[in-house]
Amino acid sequence: MDIQTKGISCQADNVCKIYTTRQGSTTALSRDSLRVEPGEFVSIVGPSGCGKTTLLNIMCGLIAPSDGEVSVDGQPVRAPYTDIGYVFQQDVLLAWRTVFENVILPIEIKKIKPVEQYHQRAYELLEMVGLRGFEKKYPGELSGGMRQRVSICRALLCSPPLLFMDEPFGALDALTREQMNIDLLDIWSANRNTVLFVTHSIDEAVILSDRVIVMSSRPGRIIEDIRIDLPRPRTLQMKGTDGFVDYVSRIREIFDRHGVLHDSGKTGKEAVHEPLDQ
Repeated sequence: MDIQTKGISCQADNVCKIYTTRQGSTTALSRDSLRVEPGEFVSIVGPSGCGKTTLLNIMCGLIAPSDGEVSVDGQPVRAPYTDIGYVFQQDVLLAWRTVFENVILPIEIKKIKPVEQYHQRAYELLEMVGLRGFEKKYPGELSGGMRQRVSICRALLCSPPLLFMDEPFGALDALTREQMNIDLLDIWSANRNTVLFVTHSIDEAVILSDRVIVMSSRPGRIIEDIRIDLPRPRTLQMKGTDGFVDYVSRIREIFDRHGVLHDSGKTGKEAVHEPLDQ
């Protein structure tokens, strides 16, 4: 099945989000603006509770901003934008459905036809992530990394022009996470959809992205927008290069200047693989 994915733009203009409870109000986002161009891979990195997921959900219409405007492909977003793929922190697979049945769930929900065409697409995606032969397995029979691959296949089944990913690899071990990074880059290279990716990991953001959006502590605001000029296709070996280390060090220095990180006495290559979760 030859489905060509063409990424589209998404944009947030001066958005803020204030949550109100009986105990008072909390500002999660403070007047942020962000534009992601068609086909770009953009990561948002910042400390826990800084509003990364809130910004992601506002941009796809899952929650409304307290103020500001959001648009997709030039059109205002007033409700959940349905022509997207969304990969959550947890795989959220249905335990009673097989791998194949989980992947094709979107076409059943949307009642898209012809179903045979999307069945072929499902097999191709499973092949791409190394899960051919596991179609009849159930989620409980898979590792965490394998389940997350199924989630990505499900999100990509209908070839969405936008893919939103909310720290999808955070629960995985380090080696599986690195493999998932490479798998994701391969999938993105083949589809060239627009990706907005939330992560705590600076090195993950750098190895994946065209741009890295750096956010402050709550109330979250964008403090830097860094273009990553590393050659593609990316490989894990790039993590040892001076260019990669320089980008990681630059981002950590930004966090340090804004009080997100406390002085650990580590710089450069010593700091590259430390997680940002403070």
